[in-house]
Amino acid sequence: VQLQASGGGSVQPGGSLRLSCTASGATVAMAWFRQAPGKEREGVSCITSNDGTTFYGDSVKGRFIVSRDNAKNTVYLQMNNLKPEDSAIYYCATGACAAVGNAVYYDMYYWGKGTQVTVSS
Repeated sequence: VQLQASGGGSVQPGGSLRLSCTASGATVAMAWFRQAPGKEREGVSCITSNDGTTFYGDSVKGRFIVSRDNAKNTVYLQMNNLKPEDSAIYYCATGACAAVGNAVYYDMYYWGKGTQVTVSS
């Protein structure tokens, strides 16, 4: 499965961006990760394929919304009220995710190339 992310760009703090990721075939759960320079990769959000259950990292809860269109094999990440600390390369992936207590666990099989998001005034 090949994944292609798009929609990154530059935006001022408080602004919004919408990322898209289209897979070349059917997928299971689809997730977004991000990695800023000098930092570890961070799980941002995940959505299951069967019932659309969503999971979010604590840093984006209430600001980001993940959704998917199974007919198009596409997952979206609506990012609102962006902050400078949201600046990173965002990657999409497909695999499995689940919540255990307050933590979200990811097991991704395929990864796409990233798209840069920069939040700056």
